[in-house]
Amino acid sequence: MLQVLNLTKRFGSMTAVEDLSFTVESGEIVGLLGPNGAGKTTTIRCVASLLQPTSGCILLSGNDVTEDPVAAKRALAFVPEVPNPYEMLTVMEHLRFIAAAYRMEEELVHAEEILTRLDLWDKRNDLGASLSKGMRQKLACACAFIHRAQVFCFDEPLIGLDPKGMRELKSMMLERRSHGNAILISTHMLDTAERLCDRVVILNKGRLIAQGTVGALKEKLSSSNESSLEDLFLQLTEDVSDA
Repeated sequence: MLQVLNLTKRFGSMTAVEDLSFTVESGEIVGLLGPNGAGKTTTIRCVASLLQPTSGCILLSGNDVTEDPVAAKRALAFVPEVPNPYEMLTVMEHLRFIAAAYRMEEELVHAEEILTRLDLWDKRNDLGASLSKGMRQKLACACAFIHRAQVFCFDEPLIGLDPKGMRELKSMMLERRSHGNAILISTHMLDTAERLCDRVVILNKGRLIAQGTVGALKEKLSSSNESSLEDLFLQLTEDVSDA
């Protein structure tokens, strides 16, 4: 569903991501992990076509995001770390706009269910300008789910959500996985990533340093079964920092 192939992104003389390759298959949730400045958000923005790769390519459902951006974007639902809803559109108008943009107006039959699950139904007539940070995050997620994309890309989606919102969003992600969608999630919440993700991709200083299931990483690092993803993450990133 999602293929990142030899992705490199430079900003002048600074290399943010270097020769990065990984995939997210159908029916899989992959966590994109790394310390601050590791290149996670740059990678996510390249996947979402907000940044153009310096070299390499990204395929969404077989469509190159650079050569065929319209088809690629149609396959993708993207939730940024800091959503910026249209201030003068209501919550419901946001969903109508997204459905119309992707020519999926028939999906609006699911609007009430999605908004209810995210505690937004009672705010369906509220303007974007009036929403709190957490509500804006929920609205961005609602727009992603109304799109019914093949690939979902979330950048720190749980930041700012209340416990109920976190639980519901994770449940909705798992449902989309069970329907065969591919989900990429960037997060610093390692305990959540360990429970939610099928595999993890770990970056440091713009480079891939490890990927695989938590179990496979434990075996590779000769760690005990009691080791958490946090333990593995700190060991891997400290090893690179010391090198």
